[in-house]
Amino acid sequence: MDEFDVTNFATTSLIEIDPAEAEADRRLELTISIVVPIFFSLIGITGFIGNLLVCFTVLCNVQMRNTTNLLIFNLSLADLLFICFCIPFTAVDYSFGNWPFGNLWCQCVQYLISVTAYISIYTLVLMSLDRFLAVCYPVSRFRNEKNTLLSIAILWITVLIINLPLFFAHGLRFYSEGEQNFTSCTFIEGNSFLTWSSFHITMFASSYLIPLILISCLYLFMILRLWQSNLTQSKESKRGKRRVTRLVIIVVACFATLWLPIQTILLLKSLHIYQATTHFTVALQIVAHILAYASSCINPLLYAFLSENFRKSFRKVSN
Repeated sequence: MDEFDVTNFATTSLIEIDPAEAEADRRLELTISIVVPIFFSLIGITGFIGNLLVCFTVLCNVQMRNTTNLLIFNLSLADLLFICFCIPFTAVDYSFGNWPFGNLWCQCVQYLISVTAYISIYTLVLMSLDRFLAVCYPVSRFRNEKNTLLSIAILWITVLIINLPLFFAHGLRFYSEGEQNFTSCTFIEGNSFLTWSSFHITMFASSYLIPLILISCLYLFMILRLWQSNLTQSKESKRGKRRVTRLVIIVVACFATLWLPIQTILLLKSLHIYQATTHFTVALQIVAHILAYASSCINPLLYAFLSENFRKSFRKVSN
């Protein structure tokens, strides 16, 4: 797996030079095979329970079904699918340094990883647009539940179709190291019109840079409008808008911060600037990868701390 995790570092990244180096490599391999799955398990369990609770909270409480919370539900659903289809298989890949699930599931997992990642970031774009309309055009007829559900449906259909080439661009690569044979689930040059470098550059632009530019522009306009807000609005109305806007801004900021390291590393690798060939660079990419995965479990914690409505609804669902 090579888009959102490190590719078989335990077996392919470090070159054996002498016995001391080989022993250091083996210790690193052992550490990776134990520590990384533990972190992934913690992220996976926390994210699964938290996002499932968010989904149930929105579904089970009619008063929670406004435009913002429908988008929060969609974000949690995408994160939940990302956790289910990515983390367990990545943990196995780390533990054994091998892909044992076959070619078809390799293609499916890589496709679903990309789909859920795109759904997450563009749901954040929709959430930012929703906040922009709420603050700048509070009586807009476009901001309603019907249009929100339609936007979510269009987003899913578009992302599912656009990412289809990635299904065919991935496959199994077989290689040997000494007397051992290994299988890697990775991007295969020649299986699609994209090269490995152009694929990662495109991913960086379309799944990170462009969405964050759109989000930043929306929030810039929104903050300017908040500063110039109508004096006739009640203090409670202004306070409510600011609370929801703050929540969405923090969710977006966490996503941008947690995904920045791995996105930067993958971009630099595609430009042949970054090479994971030393213990430090291997560890750096692993940490960046763990941070990116942590973004899928952090949102429910933010809702619990920052949203009083979610806290109350969480308690109702839990009871």
